[in-house]
Amino acid sequence: MSETFNIDQQDFEVKQDLFTWSNAISFSRILIALPIVYLHYTNGQQITWVITALVLYGIFSDYLDGYIARFTNNVTEWGKILDPLADKFCAFILFLYATYIGIIPLWFFIIEIARDAFIMAGSLYIRNLRGKVAMAVMSGKISVNVLGLYWLAAFFYPGATAVHQMLMGASLALMFFSFFDYLHRFNQIRKGVAFN
Repeated sequence: MSETFNIDQQDFEVKQDLFTWSNAISFSRILIALPIVYLHYTNGQQITWVITALVLYGIFSDYLDGYIARFTNNVTEWGKILDPLADKFCAFILFLYATYIGIIPLWFFIIEIARDAFIMAGSLYIRNLRGKVAMAVMSGKISVNVLGLYWLAAFFYPGATAVHQMLMGASLALMFFSFFDYLHRFNQIRKGVAFN
């Protein structure tokens, strides 16, 4: 395939800057998972306002970093790495802890980690092959949001098992759907399609 078709359906400049506001926000999200786990565990698994504030910041920052990058026309290669890395690191730590305290099943955690590992391996392959990182697909972003809702329901409302089951099912369906969406994108990029 030629590079005349851009898989992102738009062409914009991707910069090489590391020190941008959006990258700083993405990096700060990496730092919130461990304090959430520590404060929850040392407080007898009780929710405090500090834990709630950290969780809310994590959610808000996940939208804010991308918005600022686009608003300031400052999408960077580092941002394309930091944003999903922050998401995956937070998800790994928070789901690992939720599995440890028994509010999320181990098998679900294993599926989530395996899926993310395959996607990250594909991303590294594309980086080595084409010299830049591919952006996330929309189905992946939706999957992360529903996954986050599942964690929030399990963490803040551990007794709401019917809601947990519904969100777990939706998360599994979206994880598999987005995985095949990423696989399709991976194959197109590997064959030479242009991307941002």
